[in-house]
Amino acid sequence: MGRAGKAGIVGAGGVGTACIAAMALRGSAREIVLVNRDAARARGTVTDLQYGSLLAPPVELRAGDYADLRGAAIVALTAGVNERSGGATDRADPAGRLKLLQENTGIYEELVARVVAQAPEAILLVVTDPPDPLADVARRVAGHDRVLGTGTFLDSLRFRFHLAARLGVDARSVEAMVLGEHGTSQVFAWSGARVGGAPIAASLAASLAADPSVVPAKAGTRLPDNAFREEVEKAVRFANIDIIEGTGASRLGIGVVVARIVEMVLRDERRVIPIGSWHERYGVTLSLPSVVGRNGIERVIAPALSAEEEAALQRSAEALKAAAHRS
Repeated sequence: MGRAGKAGIVGAGGVGTACIAAMALRGSAREIVLVNRDAARARGTVTDLQYGSLLAPPVELRAGDYADLRGAAIVALTAGVNERSGGATDRADPAGRLKLLQENTGIYEELVARVVAQAPEAILLVVTDPPDPLADVARRVAGHDRVLGTGTFLDSLRFRFHLAARLGVDARSVEAMVLGEHGTSQVFAWSGARVGGAPIAASLAASLAADPSVVPAKAGTRLPDNAFREEVEKAVRFANIDIIEGTGASRLGIGVVVARIVEMVLRDERRVIPIGSWHERYGVTLSLPSVVGRNGIERVIAPALSAEEEAALQRSAEALKAAAHRS
């Protein structure tokens, strides 16, 4: 499907730079405008990228001000304090990314107002951590519901990756979702996880029978289901911290995720992904499988969850509401 439309990015830090690079290399939009508080940084980023972009699909890259966002169909918001600088890298801290909410709320109240003044029809895509409660801030300031959060889309990709690695299959053959908060209360929808249409439990049993080394286990024993789940969940839940400890920031994966969401909107793909949006039932923004198209969320598909997963999703919503109340 061809490229279409104009997209904007606010913030030229590590994440914003990763977003524009991924979008340019994939040809996600016809035109991409990068806005940053330090205009020289945005100009330098675009100047650097525009030379390499000659090897990618044609796209117009521009550094600009908020006024240059006029006509954008979607604007990705990446500005704010990140996990490392905000002290959100302690695996033992149940607050996780929610520690960044108060400081980033102030930043969002200003930048969202400036975006909406120039691009009132644009869909707002919240990328900054924590994206779920910040999407609620953006929704309040913007005065409309055309607000998405990157939510658990990246978490779900990580879930698929780690499941595939342990089952010895290509991750593209794995169907699995993380729902709720993009954070410590996230919900792993194990009951719906599939490999080639078969439940994960059957795939795990087959993998163990073929090669017991696929799943780490003590000699002579089969790893219990709960231990396998805990291992995978830990790898997914703390992937960001593992990355930050190695590189200082988690940015490349989310850059590609943002590029794909932009494509889904501009191309009206109607792709179903777990993504953050406001849900009246829970009274907060969180991630559920949703159809993403030209209007943002076209509709939400209620997932078939176990009673345990349903309860965990409700707890995730309560954790997000409590964080918003504290901020």
